[in-house]
Amino acid sequence: MKRLIVTLFFAVFAMAVYGQGEADVFNTPPPTPNEYGKCYAKCKTPDVYETVTTQVVSKEGSSKSTTSKATFTTATEQVLVKDGYKKYKITPARFEKSTKRVLASDGGCTVKVTPARYETKTDRQLVSAASGKWVRKKKAPNCLSSNPEDCYVLCWEEIPAKYTTSSTRVLVQGESFDTVYTDAKYQTITTEVLANDASVSEEYVPPVYKTVTKKVLSQCGGVSTVYTQPQFKTVTKKVLVSEGTFTDWVEVVCAGDVNTSLVSRVQKALNDQGYDAGPVDGVMGSKTRSALAKFQTDKGLPLGNLNIATMNALGVR
Repeated sequence: MKRLIVTLFFAVFAMAVYGQGEADVFNTPPPTPNEYGKCYAKCKTPDVYETVTTQVVSKEGSSKSTTSKATFTTATEQVLVKDGYKKYKITPARFEKSTKRVLASDGGCTVKVTPARYETKTDRQLVSAASGKWVRKKKAPNCLSSNPEDCYVLCWEEIPAKYTTSSTRVLVQGESFDTVYTDAKYQTITTEVLANDASVSEEYVPPVYKTVTKKVLSQCGGVSTVYTQPQFKTVTKKVLVSEGTFTDWVEVVCAGDVNTSLVSRVQKALNDQGYDAGPVDGVMGSKTRSALAKFQTDKGLPLGNLNIATMNALGVR
């Protein structure tokens, strides 16, 4: 059965960063499309920042200490390098090999049973018909965000029909019996017999000493410290004024339709309208995404994806 998939793209950010979790994005799902192959997305509008000026430390205060060296004298000392210890030498036991013939199995007879043979007949019955469901997928290739966690995908996928199978066994051939006679079997084995017991001898290893030369403190050094004040500079930085919000659901180009040919036509249309999308190479790079976002902002179009309204404004099918 042919599989029909509806892919849904949407941007979602972590609640700890934006104050809106991905569960909030799903609170209002897109309407179930009236045909397979329709795709919808919702993206997050940019945050708004303002520039503020603050005083920051450019150089921390510090202290510099000057020391006078200590004086030392030289002395020698005998140092124990290794303790004396007892060493034991073990002479292992010695074994000799011996062979003998032993009974491995008695002769006898066995009955060979050939089991009955059956055939299995099966019967297949429908339990539930095929249906559809939303399935969450990974990031879609036409998402304009450089962060792979900014866009998700919902796919309207088919749930296959379910069947039950019942089986019955039919006898084809009955059970049969045969008597098989066998002779007694012998084998030759090799064993190890103790010839001499193991033995242990003791030996004492004396300690090892080494003569070392060391420095002995004869006079301590002194320390003087000079402190310097910290230095400050004026810096300008951006401060978040308001967080971005999620757009409404808009129809977008489905993932299966996004290819190098489509991206090349979008790049050419952007360049023709004065938006620098870079070389027409069919790759949705950072320059192409920036040009597309600026075109959408200037034209008041839905932001953040290859939506149908944007494609119509560019004149791209």
